[in-house]
Amino acid sequence: MGALHEGHLSLIRHAAKENDKVFVTIYVNPTQFGVHEDLDSYPKTLEKDMGMLQKLDGELKDAGTSGGPIEAVFAPTTKTMYPTLPPDSSLPGTGSFVTITPLAGLLEGKSRPVFFRGVATVCMKLFNIVQPERVYFGQKDVQQTVIIKRMIRDFHLNTDVRIVPTEREKDGLAMSSRNVYLGERRRRVGIVLRQALRAAEAAYKMGKRSRDDILALAWDVANRMSMEQDEMSAEAGARFEVDYISLADPDTLEEVAVIDSEHGAVLSGAIKMLPLDAVRDGEVHGVGGDKVPVRLIDNIILERSDD
Repeated sequence: MGALHEGHLSLIRHAAKENDKVFVTIYVNPTQFGVHEDLDSYPKTLEKDMGMLQKLDGELKDAGTSGGPIEAVFAPTTKTMYPTLPPDSSLPGTGSFVTITPLAGLLEGKSRPVFFRGVATVCMKLFNIVQPERVYFGQKDVQQTVIIKRMIRDFHLNTDVRIVPTEREKDGLAMSSRNVYLGERRRRVGIVLRQALRAAEAAYKMGKRSRDDILALAWDVANRMSMEQDEMSAEAGARFEVDYISLADPDTLEEVAVIDSEHGAVLSGAIKMLPLDAVRDGEVHGVGGDKVPVRLIDNIILERSDD
């Protein structure tokens, strides 16, 4: 989707280690944005992205590894990707779509009902055009990785999926193209999602297996932070809404009541950082002056254990 950051570059580095040639696709896909979502404001920085890729390509060549450099960047037009009809983000919509149910209706799909229809459709198109032996996705978008794996299996696509660990900022915030909209105040509060998931992970590592015991700690962190922000003045606080905190099966993403230790689980969540109610002189703002709502997602894989 462009607006490249270190998380994207890590995918390319992984690909370069395992392949003779690396192809990068950049395309802001309109069908994964809902009718009233932030397509118009989504950062589109192709010139900057190309500069980053040229620099990385030079690094890969200088490293002299057995893998390959960036062979090409595929940055298609919308007419190329949707040749017969204009892209449609409505429901049920008009056009040719790939739908993966019920996976696409869970978690992110509950709040963004067309999102994974758009993701699956554009990935199918890209896979058909490029015909890659391997494709690389980041762990941050865990639901996306599960859906892409399911699509490749169900449609007998001849490609392997590689999942690369989430790249994070120094404070633990998952890297995202949308982070540019977070000024210092919202950025400082936005780490609450990571903190909440880490608290739930700690409960699992201490031997807790029931949903209530694990998620209670996550909600405690989120609720305390929310109360703290509500008690602050408009010039000091940064309000947010929790969309969901999930404890789900790693294959189906269905919610679980008790974790099967031999199977593990996925902890995930989403929050929306709300626009600031008021700003202070000298405050560092994000792109758009902290007036754009920012959706943050993150997850932790609870690995299988022997207990």
